[in-house]
Amino acid sequence: MTNDLPATITAVDLGSNSFHLVVAETANGRFKIVDRMRTMVRLAAGLTSDNRIDDEALKRAIKCLQQFGERLRHLEPNNVRIVGTNTLRLARNGPAFQAQAEAAVGYPIDVISGREEARLIYLGVSHGLEDESDLRLVIDIGGGSTELILGRRFDPLIMESLHMGCVAMSVAHFSDGKITDARLKRAEIRAKQELEPLEATYRESGWQSVIGASGTNVAIRDIVIANGWSKDGITANSLLKLRASLIAAGDIGNLNLPGLSEERRDVLPGGVAILLGIFQTFGIEHMRVSSSALREGLLYDLQGRIQHEDVREQTVEALVDRYSTDRAQSHRVLCTAKDLWLQVNALWNICGTDLEQLLRWASALHEIGSAIAHSQYHKHGGYLLTHLDMPGFSRGEQRTLAVLVRGHRRKFPVAEFETLADASRDKIEKLCVLLRLAVVLHRRRTDAQLPAIQIRVEDERIRLQFPDEWLQEHQLTMADLAQEADYLKMSRFRLKFR
Repeated sequence: MTNDLPATITAVDLGSNSFHLVVAETANGRFKIVDRMRTMVRLAAGLTSDNRIDDEALKRAIKCLQQFGERLRHLEPNNVRIVGTNTLRLARNGPAFQAQAEAAVGYPIDVISGREEARLIYLGVSHGLEDESDLRLVIDIGGGSTELILGRRFDPLIMESLHMGCVAMSVAHFSDGKITDARLKRAEIRAKQELEPLEATYRESGWQSVIGASGTNVAIRDIVIANGWSKDGITANSLLKLRASLIAAGDIGNLNLPGLSEERRDVLPGGVAILLGIFQTFGIEHMRVSSSALREGLLYDLQGRIQHEDVREQTVEALVDRYSTDRAQSHRVLCTAKDLWLQVNALWNICGTDLEQLLRWASALHEIGSAIAHSQYHKHGGYLLTHLDMPGFSRGEQRTLAVLVRGHRRKFPVAEFETLADASRDKIEKLCVLLRLAVVLHRRRTDAQLPAIQIRVEDERIRLQFPDEWLQEHQLTMADLAQEADYLKMSRFRLKFR
């Protein structure tokens, strides 16, 4: 199986501080990184008080993505994964920027949740370590968020993403460049406030090792080693010496520490304050630093999808078990929905494994809301799939799945579909119609075989054709279809059957 992997896969991380591109060649189930590109975009620094990315930051981002696009242009879309993190999660103009960004880079962009970011970080870090069986705490301080993950080997056990990062903390406490003991204390207390709800849970776990990842931790590691304050990784004592050096400098412009890069200088005080808060909250004395993080995690996750080891499949399966959905009914609905899809996917332009996956996942989870209450269970299901943690899914994928489940019965929720991206809305509406028809045809919830049903489509007009006399012999199904035709009148689709 591994020999069938594509020659090249690529991960792009649109971070709050910098944008990273990593290109890897695959062979025998492994990959070797062959190219990296990095641009300090400082997207979080351009986030205004009303959570909008300002024009200057947008221009920097688009320029960077145009350059990335030149590097990626020859690659297959399925071999490229681009994700946005905390700033794009927060930004009110994020969706508008995302459309511009996708046009600039030439590939779709997934905005991922904080916990999904944490999962991918842990995946990258754990693959970069020896196969240790100890419980480890992984700490990743980014530009706009900080992820804390407890895990063993390749399995993350507890994941949290906090709204604090080196850029945001530096802007909040050191925007004029001045560094004082009082300012650092305020920043450290702010970090500890974010950490306070997690302290007891994490301390009780009793981890055996601590590993830092990403730019802030790498930069601090380089500084403390270059200055002779630590021989390996970051120690609590070396961090205090770095803190004293920041205060002695008094101003960001005066920072001239061995190991400190020019581009990292402006955000160093905020990053140091966060790491000090973490060390003090959890009583950490020593932290190793990993060279792998989110980008490498993206590569491993992408490789898994290509090898049909998609964590999203595991997530759906876990939800089916957790909410005790009726597997037999889900299977009936899926078989009929897929049969209808195969008949019309070319005419309706809804071909592709990604859409087939969505139809399969929606069929598996369409009754998940009945675990809350049977009344309005389609609405409960939509709500659950909007707000649950779903490892492997981007926020856009999760929202799309939620809308499909929300729309699988009763009134056609036109307003819900209007929340989806324009580029995908038409296809998702058509998938939803096929799911609805399959649900209607299996309302009896029995294994009685359906006849061969032909479906014809012309634009938004749908015609179902049953064998002669079959509908006359199944009056309830005919009544259900008539009701469905009425429901669809609220949409752009029209249903006829005979």
